Amino acid sequence: MGVIIFLSTKACNQGYFRSMKSSLSKKILVIISIFMMTALNSCNGFFKYSPARDNPTKGTDRAKKNVEEGRGVNLGGLARGGRGTNYEFSTSNPMWRASLEILDFLPMTTVDYSGGIIISDWYSDNNNSNKDSIKITIRFLSNEIRSDSLKIIVHKKNCKSDLTSCTINILENSSISQELRSSIIKKASLLQKDSKKKN
Repeated sequence: MGVIIFLSTKACNQGYFRSMKSSLSKKILVIISIFMMTALNSCNGFFKYSPARDNPTKGTDRAKKNVEEGRGVNLGGLARGGRGTNYEFSTSNPMWRASLEILDFLPMTTVDYSGGIIISDWYSDNNNSNKDSIKITIRFLSNEIRSDSLKIIVHKKNCKSDLTSCTINILENSSISQELRSSIIKKASLLQKDSKKKN
């Protein structure tokens, strides 16, 4: 008799919990729906309309435009409720701007402001017909306008005439890296001087 009472009590309790679970899940679903509708209605500051003719169609051109404008999103900025960007920092950093302006003739593979690195694609002038090409990497060690704030690495690729066998070497203390370093430092100091005049 005790077993029957225990089983019937258990069945009643399970039915009670089942109905309580379904009402609780309905309440949670309603709360989540209200939250989602509120979040989607307040997106007018986050997603802004931009005409198609103002935006480049090629991915590399869009990336270049975003870098020039200093756009970037970080999770910290989103968690605080604002739009996280690198805008003020990247446009006010004369070393970064000078490097991009000096290397603007090269095709780029990586331009990462938050990581502090610029990597060009392999480049050769028309005279070499792709037998010899260089790749330039610039790492930013500091934001100060000093020669030791940059680490410039130049790779040289030598290929045979059929372009099947290639060797890649790092050019240690090359004239290219020294000329790049001095050009970037000069340009950065001019940019900083101009920005101080404006302020």
